[in-house]
Amino acid sequence: MEPTTGTEQQILQRVDSLSGKLVRLKSGIGNYIFGQEEVLELTLITLLARGHALLIGVPGLAKTRLVETLGAVLGVSDKRVQFTPDLMPADILGSEILETAEDGSHFFKFLQGPIFAQVLMADEINRASPRTQSALLQAMQEEFVTIAGETYPLPKPFHVLATQNPIEQEGTYPLPEAQLDRFLMQINVGYPDRETERRILLETTGNEEARPTQILSPEDLMEAQHLVRDMPVSDAVIDAILKLVRDGRPGESSNQMVNKYVSWGPGPRASQAMILAVRARALLDGRMSPSVDDVIALARPILQHRMALSYAARAENITMEDIISALVAPLE
Repeated sequence: MEPTTGTEQQILQRVDSLSGKLVRLKSGIGNYIFGQEEVLELTLITLLARGHALLIGVPGLAKTRLVETLGAVLGVSDKRVQFTPDLMPADILGSEILETAEDGSHFFKFLQGPIFAQVLMADEINRASPRTQSALLQAMQEEFVTIAGETYPLPKPFHVLATQNPIEQEGTYPLPEAQLDRFLMQINVGYPDRETERRILLETTGNEEARPTQILSPEDLMEAQHLVRDMPVSDAVIDAILKLVRDGRPGESSNQMVNKYVSWGPGPRASQAMILAVRARALLDGRMSPSVDDVIALARPILQHRMALSYAARAENITMEDIISALVAPLE
């Protein structure tokens, strides 16, 4: 084994220093979120990668509780917006109001909306109209908003953790493709198993319920986010990411299943999301650099909302899970 360079040694020391804190973080959140280990891991990876997450599941699966718990254990300012069909962009971003000074002159004053938080919980985001959903686009990508020609920076770190009901449910609107692409991951939240649901019944229905306490600081989170971007990535991992993402594009894919059943595939932002996410997964595991196994493990949450099935796929009962499994197979 070749000796590590000075820079690699420094990164390894930083990984070791943060690993203990991240272990305590996972354990602490696990005391309040039961039986959702994969969901928790993917959400933490998203935060470490400085991204936004879309959590999809039927109501009552602790999606809201997860976001609230994360805000508490990370010590970040968090706000919640309940998305409804009559919600307007100004209800999220803020608006200017006309005020009168003591001398009788008038001036406009900007009142910040709930988006000015370190963690914004967009609850049931697909219940709002596309116009309101699109109000988040600039904030999610640029981390600032523009109101009446003035630019206002958002707090750092800034994350949108949105929850969404399955699109088949009544009163929902599909998210625009451009906004879906802004989410680093789509995290599917399933039903708990029997033992987990039993624990939920016993521990969440009494008069007293434990409250999460702060484990990390916002500065710790930002330090981890900077470290993720410094972590080395091997050529093998980069090649695996490029093959996975480029093979997901119909017309230029070497996978005939994609060419037949996918109407549009992932763009370069998917590759960027993947390389950040695999680094974050390695850091969460206490490793200095990611492996191809990380690419395989994160293929579904990174790609599933960045691809669309064709009519032929629906007619033949081909699912997105089938497509991604076919894309991952050559990497295994």
